[in-house]
This record gives sequence, structure tokens and C-alpha cells, in this order.
Amino acid sequence: MGILYNRPELVAERARWREAGLTVVFTNGCYDILHPGHIRTLESCRNLGDVLILALNSDASTTRIKGPTRPILPEQQRAALASALEAVDAVTLFDEDTPRELIAELLPDILVKGSDWSHFVAGREAVEASGGRVVLLPLEPGYSTTATVEEVLSQQ
Repeated sequence: MGILYNRPELVAERARWREAGLTVVFTNGCYDILHPGHIRTLESCRNLGDVLILALNSDASTTRIKGPTRPILPEQQRAALASALEAVDAVTLFDEDTPRELIAELLPDILVKGSDWSHFVAGREAVEASGGRVVLLPLEPGYSTTATVEEVLSQQ
């Protein structure tokens, strides 16, 4: 189960993990409504290394990206749910539209995104320049937060 870190705490913890020789994996997203596709993706991420960091878009960031009706769950609830997952070691929030700056500070060994982001992986350049690698995971078929929200709203 993960710990919720603020950015300075996470940067300090990352330095300790590096000194210990641990492979750090980083992924991010809104994780607005947690679904089985998220869980399976996070488990796949965790299997790539020793430590998994999940960076969540803040409420303001999620609204800018997804629109005025999102997020469904506020950031502290999303962070609590993510922290409770066995696959996740660390959770943090970021307010920017992309985690590029956070990734550049942490320099994870492995940066993971879903294959739907193959056209743009924020932080790719910094990770690869530091000797890390980027992994694109296939999406779990049948799971989409946006589709779930639309389905629920259409039933009202």
C-alpha cells in the first residue's frame, strides 16, 4: 500500500530509492473513477520494477483536461483509493497539465503510459536522457472512465 507524498518528500524519497539501487517506475493519470482496467495497468507497471509511483492530476488539472464536470471524485479521495492499492508504493498530486516537470525532478528508471499516448509521452526526453526507458502498455479492453461517466449520465 502506498504513501501519499508531497513533491519535496517524494523527491527526497526517490533519492533514497536510487541510493538503495531500486528500480523506480512512474505512471500518471486522473484516475477519476477507479476501474479494473486501472488496477490491471497498475499491476503491470509494478511488475516492471521495485517501486511504483502514481502521480495523479489534481482537481484543477483534471478539470482543465477533462472538462467542467470532472473530476467525479475529488483529489484527496482519488489519492486515498490509489494509496490503498497493493501495486502502488507512492502517490503524489500534480497541478500542471502534464507531469513533465515532476518527471524531470524524479527521473524514474521506467516511465509508463498507455498505448493511447504513444503520440506524446510527457517526460520522455528527460527519462531517456538519464538512461531510463519508456514503456507503452496496451489498454485494458472494455474499460474507460469517460465511457463509464457517459453511460451513467445517459441513464438518468
